[in-house]
Amino acid sequence: MLRADATRNRNQLLEVATRVFASADTEPSMRTIAREAGVGIATLYRHFPTRESLVDAVYRDQVARLTDGARELLAQLPPPAALRRWMELFGNWIATKNGMLDTLLAMIESGEIAHAQTRTELLAAIDEILNAGRATGELRADVTAEDIAAGLIGIFTVAPTPEHDARAGRLLNLLMDGLRHPEPPRP
Repeated sequence: MLRADATRNRNQLLEVATRVFASADTEPSMRTIAREAGVGIATLYRHFPTRESLVDAVYRDQVARLTDGARELLAQLPPPAALRRWMELFGNWIATKNGMLDTLLAMIESGEIAHAQTRTELLAAIDEILNAGRATGELRADVTAEDIAAGLIGIFTVAPTPEHDARAGRLLNLLMDGLRHPEPPRP
């Protein structure tokens, strides 16, 4: 069990690494992450002995935030608003991969990260929100989680965050307009 200060350092390192990875065009050095977190390089390596262990921790933390986020958002918002907000969380997750892409791809290729399991977890999170929206009649019944995931990947490919937040927001709003349950025809 980690001491309180060690837990605080680890959480700080995860938070900073996530932010640094999201804003980087290339993979930042471990020294840069430690400096940004206000800790020494030895502290970083004590918590994350390799770049891969840090990337794995950030990746898993982000996936947990997305899956937990679906339930939390549904507890606070109507399903369409929860889905729209979740889409923004997904965009942040995609952006985080910017500065860790090479390492992440190598880890997926080697089997260190189970990409299929992540996909299953994320689709389940989308399904949870979709099912809630279908139950209230606010979201279309003919849309699948895979449809939404594909739409999100397309949007964040052409309008990556944070540099294209406004465009991504417009495209997410258009996607949401298509996901809402259509009004019944008027006589």
